[in-house]
Amino acid sequence: MSRSSPRAGAESGGAADSTADGSAAVSLLPTPLVVAVGFGVLCLSYVINVMDRQVFYPLLPEIRADLGFSLAQGGLLATGFTLGMAAAGVPAGYLVDRVPRKIVLLASIFLYSIGTLLTPLASGFADMAAYRLLSGFGEGVQSAALSVTVASYFYLHRSFAIGSLGAAFGLGTFLGPIVGTTVAVDFGSWRAPFVAFGCAGLAIIVLIAVGVRRHLTESVAGSRGNAELRFDHLPERPYNRNTIALAVATASTGLVFYGFLGLYPTYLRTELHYSAGQAAVATSIVGVGSAFSLLWGWLGDRVNQRTLLTVTYLGATASSLLLFNGPAAHWWQYVFAFVLGTCISGSAFTNCNSAMQRSVRPHQVGRAAGLFVASYYSAAAISGFVFAELVNVLGWRYAAFWQLSVLPLVAVAALRLLDPGKIMTSGRRR
Repeated sequence: MSRSSPRAGAESGGAADSTADGSAAVSLLPTPLVVAVGFGVLCLSYVINVMDRQVFYPLLPEIRADLGFSLAQGGLLATGFTLGMAAAGVPAGYLVDRVPRKIVLLASIFLYSIGTLLTPLASGFADMAAYRLLSGFGEGVQSAALSVTVASYFYLHRSFAIGSLGAAFGLGTFLGPIVGTTVAVDFGSWRAPFVAFGCAGLAIIVLIAVGVRRHLTESVAGSRGNAELRFDHLPERPYNRNTIALAVATASTGLVFYGFLGLYPTYLRTELHYSAGQAAVATSIVGVGSAFSLLWGWLGDRVNQRTLLTVTYLGATASSLLLFNGPAAHWWQYVFAFVLGTCISGSAFTNCNSAMQRSVRPHQVGRAAGLFVASYYSAAAISGFVFAELVNVLGWRYAAFWQLSVLPLVAVAALRLLDPGKIMTSGRRR
């Protein structure tokens, strides 16, 4: 079933669009200002999304103390919401290929905002897990819809466009722990930030409804001006050798990044005796590294992505070794938290996502984005629990070695299976 609504061009320079079935449709393009405002609102919506999910980590010690969770239960709750995101991946991909993306975006933000607003009402593990899963499901659908939206509109610069979402992720990762802990301290309760972020999500729904045009959200890639791009070299099926290999690398990325995010603040506070504020700063610096996804995305549009990702994962292995085997000095932890953030969230997230979408035909990009979300967040869902269990058995140093240093090498091995000839590049034209 193909989407039949008019589309904007892959870039802002053309008036004729290609729909999913290859037929031409003509529509009036929005002005650059309207596109810029709409794009800015979409990026802001992702900042709010990420702030919402990041606030749980630095508050985990207070939540555990209040509700009596074990370290393993806390680790599962910290990253277990991503199980909802994983469950959203495949159905979100099909929805994005068939339902107007603007509707999908609005509904998904509403879902995760309600889940966030319910979280302070939790009285135990079971109901908090349910609210976290609801939040994760909405956030997963929004993530898939956003990546397809920006990558389809700016098709020839897909990695840079997805990198802009990575920069929004970085900003949200930086602001979320700081704003969240500040609100919690000011109101004397860990529950206050969840109310604040839930309300912010509802407010962004209004901004998207008013400030984002369907010319932007419903674009289908396929042409730039009058020069049509070739897709006949791409596999006919969305689930092919390249997308599966990238899914394995993506799953390794989720296990590394969310395992790290979920328990790194606890490591800093319990092992290195950082204060809550110092741990929040360290977690936020990971977000600064994520913001460099713009640079990584720019590189991903210009160099061999398999080589770029290989360098990325080797950097993640080295930085995690130095983090958990180096000194407790603040500058050391901040520097290598930044390096790990820019390698995993800045580069791996951006380039695995864009390479997966480049490995399918335009009318299948929703399913590629859904596979990315499912593989990334299904691994992320168990990452905190696995890391906590490894810590209980092996201690922090060896747990970090196996989960944060060895797994990136698994991703490197998976990347060797990629067929570069079946990945779309901007140079392939009819």
